[in-house]
Amino acid sequence: MFAFIKHSGKQFKVSEGCTIIVDKISAEKGEVIDINEVTLIVEENLSIQVNPKAKVICEVLDQKRGKKILVLKQRPKKGYRRKKGHRQDYTKLLVKQIQSL
Repeated sequence: MFAFIKHSGKQFKVSEGCTIIVDKISAEKGEVIDINEVTLIVEENLSIQVNPKAKVICEVLDQKRGKKILVLKQRPKKGYRRKKGHRQDYTKLLVKQIQSL
């Protein structure tokens, strides 16, 4: 069984036991959260369900930061140069259960 979920403007294909990396969630490590925006559930016998009451139960594995991205700005012939760095915060989730009520 797998499901498609929406979280922070992105869609993910998840199944029980898989891990996903999403934008930062304000939750502690080891905390269990519910994701209610389930768009589609597909079972083994290929029956497709669209259930508005379905949810995916996940456990927070880790809070991490991504790779550093450098942003360079320059104006030609003016001597203007700026260099900035950015690191995005991420949350690693373990999918425990897919519930279709």
